[in-house]
Amino acid sequence: MAVKNEFARSRLRRQVFFAFVFLAILAAGWFYPLLGFFIPACMVLGIGIALFRGRKWCDWFCPRGSFFDALMKPVSPLKKIPGFFKGLPFRIGVIAFLMGMMTLQITLRWPDPGRIGMFFIILLSVTTAIGIILAFAVHPRTWCSFCPIGSMNNWVDRQNYLLKIDGASCTKCALCAKVCPVQVTPYDFRQETKSPITDRDCLRCGLCVSSCPKKALEL
Repeated sequence: MAVKNEFARSRLRRQVFFAFVFLAILAAGWFYPLLGFFIPACMVLGIGIALFRGRKWCDWFCPRGSFFDALMKPVSPLKKIPGFFKGLPFRIGVIAFLMGMMTLQITLRWPDPGRIGMFFIILLSVTTAIGIILAFAVHPRTWCSFCPIGSMNNWVDRQNYLLKIDGASCTKCALCAKVCPVQVTPYDFRQETKSPITDRDCLRCGLCVSSCPKKALEL
């Protein structure tokens, strides 16, 4: 249990740091609009990491994801995230809307980098506000279930570095599901031998591994 707690504490410390980095960038961006290019930088980094590690970017590398986990979780009711948020039609709709808005606004503000950066800051502020409302109403990671960067990471995931479960050891106690930030249920994938967790929303965060009393999970 001590190992599990230390692992969780270490991850939380990283998330708290990145959460405050995120808040600092968001606040400073209203005075220094070029900081808005933080958004496309995160898109590129997230998708690059996804090619090798799936949604690992969304674990604690993503500053906004860290903000939701570290600062919003204590005030969230932690309800089940509605399935339609994770559905392909909803995800595609969100991406199409935001990409269309981004294309339009960049075209209208071109070639002024300051005005383009301010659009990104406004976009980041509005979507974060939506995420905060959803955190208060449902779950801190509700926004992450249909975040455009997360969805694209999900789709380009080559299914490398998969979480695996040993069906012979698993007792289906569901502790792994209880600690999962995005409500993946690893025990549902168990078979007689070690089975990969093929849910593409898995963040490869390792919380389930450290919480399993039977050591049935591994990354």
